[in-house]
Amino acid sequence: MREVFLYLGFVTTMGEIKISPDYNWFRSTVPLKKIIVDDDDSKVWSLYDAGPRNIRCPLIFLPPVSGTADVFFQQILALSGWGYRVIALQYPVYWEIFEFCDGFRKLLDHLQLDKVHVFGASLGGFLAQKFAEYTHKSPRVQSLILCNAFSDTSIFNQTWTANSFWLMPAFMLKKIVLGNFASGPVDTEMADGIDFMVDRLESLGQSELASRLTLNCQNSYVEPHKIRDIPVTIMDVFDQSALSTEAKEEMYKLYPNARRAHLKTGGNFPYLCRSAEVNLYVQIHLLQFHGTRYAAIDPSMVSAEELEVQKANLQASSEQEQQQQQQQQS
Repeated sequence: MREVFLYLGFVTTMGEIKISPDYNWFRSTVPLKKIIVDDDDSKVWSLYDAGPRNIRCPLIFLPPVSGTADVFFQQILALSGWGYRVIALQYPVYWEIFEFCDGFRKLLDHLQLDKVHVFGASLGGFLAQKFAEYTHKSPRVQSLILCNAFSDTSIFNQTWTANSFWLMPAFMLKKIVLGNFASGPVDTEMADGIDFMVDRLESLGQSELASRLTLNCQNSYVEPHKIRDIPVTIMDVFDQSALSTEAKEEMYKLYPNARRAHLKTGGNFPYLCRSAEVNLYVQIHLLQFHGTRYAAIDPSMVSAEELEVQKANLQASSEQEQQQQQQQQS
């Protein structure tokens, strides 16, 4: 166990992830691409695209307020190694959700991707739902994995300050974000994950942070009737995170047929500190699309026998999940 203390954007322990062999291998083998799709040249999307390019329905990762595209490096390395095409994004400065959705649609057009699977963490999960809602008449989202996500910004009780974030200096914005980070005793992997996220937070400029906090807190909510036919997996943790129990329960009500991927621990950033479990749940989610035109994996990487075994495992886990839900309801 390590004790983690956060002070105005700095953490007292040395981050291990940034100097780890895995992270350095990722940075040396997966290039960071920058793409402009808006008329405004200052709006630059940054992305890592790994795995077979012949896959036309890849898995796209959207980070939380404090994150950059590389916070998903462990998913990119593992999943692309197994034959999946994965793209991790870092979105430019957008002050309105409509602007983000329009920019994301243009990016998919630029990448020549008709439909995608989206893994969204926290704010990334909220934006993923809003994008699915925005494109519901001409669907661009095949499925959603929502990690520590929410469906209504009012849970943060900050809607009244959302329009003033653009005025605040960077150090004050970072202090607001750090207020949601865990502090005190956590295990080594979680401490390393927090260290890495603090480092990523430090790399964000004032306008990036202010715009993300504005999207996170301006009055908005998901309209479930527009996206009810999209397969959803809700991924959350049982230990301390920025999400309240009420917010989690609201997500379950919103998506009563969603698969549930529960992690005993993992805090706000399970994709960093519980990457093996997260990667497994991602594979289970994507398994339902194997053998279809919406598969995120190269067909040559999956044998017929393996597919049958995976389907059997998926069915068994699905039945077990239904039994658990029935027990909870009774």
